Amino acid sequence: MATTRYSTHAGKDRAKGSVWRNWAGNVTARPVRDVAPASVDELRAVVREAAEDGLPVKPVGSGHSFTAAAAAEGVLIRPDRLRGIRSIDREAKTVTVEAGTRLRDLNVALAREGLSLTNMGDIMEQTVAGATSTGTHGTGRSSAAIAAQIRGLELVTADGSLLTCSEKENPDVFAAARIGLGALGVVSALTFAVEPLFLLTAHDEPMTFDRVTATFDELHAANEHFEFYWFPHTDNCHTLRNNRSTGPLAPMGRFRGWFEDEFLSNGVFQAVNSLGRAVPAAVPAMARASSRALSARTYTDIPYKVFTSPRRVKMIEMEYALPREALIDALREVKAMVDRPDLRISFPVEVRTAPADDITLSTASGRESGYIAVHTYRGMPFGEYFAAAERIFTAHGGRPHWGKLHTRDADYFAAAYPRFGEFTALRDRLDPDRRFTNAYLRRVLGD
Repeated sequence: MATTRYSTHAGKDRAKGSVWRNWAGNVTARPVRDVAPASVDELRAVVREAAEDGLPVKPVGSGHSFTAAAAAEGVLIRPDRLRGIRSIDREAKTVTVEAGTRLRDLNVALAREGLSLTNMGDIMEQTVAGATSTGTHGTGRSSAAIAAQIRGLELVTADGSLLTCSEKENPDVFAAARIGLGALGVVSALTFAVEPLFLLTAHDEPMTFDRVTATFDELHAANEHFEFYWFPHTDNCHTLRNNRSTGPLAPMGRFRGWFEDEFLSNGVFQAVNSLGRAVPAAVPAMARASSRALSARTYTDIPYKVFTSPRRVKMIEMEYALPREALIDALREVKAMVDRPDLRISFPVEVRTAPADDITLSTASGRESGYIAVHTYRGMPFGEYFAAAERIFTAHGGRPHWGKLHTRDADYFAAAYPRFGEFTALRDRLDPDRRFTNAYLRRVLGD
């Protein structure tokens, strides 16, 4: 039987030699082909055609990873035309969506239906497949990362077959593919657990570094969702506490929301970082001013309007998951390191938590975790800062976020993840010819 060649007939290839760049601009790829299938059948045909031509395949999402996890060496698959909700099952409390659906669109659509995800990260520009495949997470005392809310998934494997997975159907694949790094196949659809739309009351408050670190265990225990930002070169933090509320709905005022979340956190912060890049000696003084710009506020709204906020200032990021009991000690070491006179860090350090989950390569797999994320403004030097932070994180048994910069390799991960061999054995079975490989996967998974 003749094979229908998608790139010849569907007319949605981009020009050969086109360049793909991630959001931050620190990763580029020049694939042989760049395609956007419009259906699962077309997606399967793309994978089969790549196999016939001996080309590796790599799906991309919105490009919000800082690593080269999505950098395609052969066929780059864009999910732009694989979007939308397939179905909502109110009895089962699930929603099934196409892999290329943006979290923003999903959240808005669910809210219209009176539904919500339980927890989410702090931005919603990513595709659902990209966010879950790299382990995107928010913060939570008992509610875990987005991938932990998956109840089923659909995977196009290396031979173009379609594999459906859940706790009952292909459970070994389900255990791994929820955070699959794109190494097991191309995710075509995801089924998430949802619940009736609820309200969150947000209380944001400045706090000193010593106070928040001394009382961290109490703050974590007392709040469903607690996180904080520490401003380098200062003793100032900004804390965020989000808890379920019976209402009434009391959203932030339109002007204050614009002033703090757009004008200050994006517009002014962009200008401050640009100045800091031009005049590094000014960074500590600007950090002190920035740390005092945000005041206490309390408001009540639906989940995605509380959990997420616009992030338009381009940066480079590293984030590690640590055993939660090691979190504060590691953070204090980071502060001591940043206090050195030769470093100029203009971006806050973010601290979050997550409960243990059962996903094979989740950064919270099998252990309650705390996260420390370090950032630099795009164009600012980050090598020395990130290397010093990574030495601290790895000394505490840290696991790097799969979509954020790190230097770890397969040998490190084999020791850091008790089920690492389970994942690589599954990869050998599903993709023996490494149809879904790239340089990043060769480094972190080995070949």
